[in-house]
Amino acid sequence: MSGHSKWATIRRKKEKTDAARGRIFSRLIKEISVAARMGGGDVDGNPRLRSAVAVAKAANMPQDNMVRAIKKGTGELPGAIYEEITYEGYGPGGCAIMIDTMTDNKNRTFGEIRHMFSKHGGNLADTNAVAYLFDRKTLIEVESMDKTEDEIFEAALEFDAEDITDEGDTYSIVGEPNDLESLKSAMESIEVKIISAEVTMIPKVNVEIDEKHAKNLLRLMELIEENDDVQKVYSNFDIAPEILEKIE
Repeated sequence: MSGHSKWATIRRKKEKTDAARGRIFSRLIKEISVAARMGGGDVDGNPRLRSAVAVAKAANMPQDNMVRAIKKGTGELPGAIYEEITYEGYGPGGCAIMIDTMTDNKNRTFGEIRHMFSKHGGNLADTNAVAYLFDRKTLIEVESMDKTEDEIFEAALEFDAEDITDEGDTYSIVGEPNDLESLKSAMESIEVKIISAEVTMIPKVNVEIDEKHAKNLLRLMELIEENDDVQKVYSNFDIAPEILEKIE
């Protein structure tokens, strides 16, 4: 969990800026449009669209934005046609990185991502070079201060959670991809504050990154996140708290 958890914490701090908020909305609009194009504009009959709209509502996206994104996806309004592409590579220190993108120009996106990797001591790899190092799972992060450890554990395990990790200020709850809605409902039923709830890629093993490579790695991750075509980034890095504190 370390790579995902550490990067998620760093990312959340950066998402408080207006620029980051704009990127979040842009990514959500793309996801809503693609979901509507692939499965139709009916939220109730399209699980991917329903999930995307739920995330958009949690991010306080205006309803009008969501409606326009759905209509662009179904063709009722004009809009760009996005292609989903996943890139894989190795970051400084040898950690694995996976990048989900949605782009209307794959040559541009590939060139930009390749440049980021080469400039910061990493390299792109072939398809499936690092994918086997991750499992697709539901991940829900909740604040630990609202409820006792026993309450959170009991509610999560009742709905088939596979793993629950104490991350200090938060708990990370892992389950199968199809269990997202049930595990989220379980947390809502005990009125715990949900920080995030998503289907994501969780590393099977973590790679310890030393101080020599940590700064370049985090800069690479930041640049990837800031790219307009990038939807999500996953990595299996682990950076010791004292190194992370020194860099920050």
